[in-house]
Amino acid sequence: MKRTLILAAAMIGSGAILAAETVSSADVVYDEYGSIAASLSGTAGDPVNGIEVMSSRSQGNCVACHQVSDLSAAFQGNVGPSLDGAADRWDEAQLRGIVANAKITFPDSIMPSFYKETGYIRAGNAYTGKAAGDELTTLLTAQQIEDVVAYLATLKE
Repeated sequence: MKRTLILAAAMIGSGAILAAETVSSADVVYDEYGSIAASLSGTAGDPVNGIEVMSSRSQGNCVACHQVSDLSAAFQGNVGPSLDGAADRWDEAQLRGIVANAKITFPDSIMPSFYKETGYIRAGNAYTGKAAGDELTTLLTAQQIEDVVAYLATLKE
């Protein structure tokens, strides 16, 4: 125990232990199946915030395409699969990869890539019909991705 404390103190003093940092969208590491093992924000997700992101039209708006019985959001979609039981079908790393960029796991998906800034074919300026003029940013932040994943991880049959 004493040795562990001394080692920890030495590492902190030398700067070897760094605060968790957000992974930029360009540096995300996907495995061969599209999963992302490590947190994108370095901070645990908050399922309550995940509900807000999923239900809000100005954020993820997941319920525009997906149905979630647990949510009271009106006009839930049926374009994507129901997310009921999502935690039984996918583990946390798989959920993170799907939310960040579903096209890696499901190449034919029409789901937006929520954590991507480059590689778009025809990037537009919202719903104006015009090309994007500025640099693109991710649709959701790293923490919002973690929050959605934390909520999805609660959805068991």
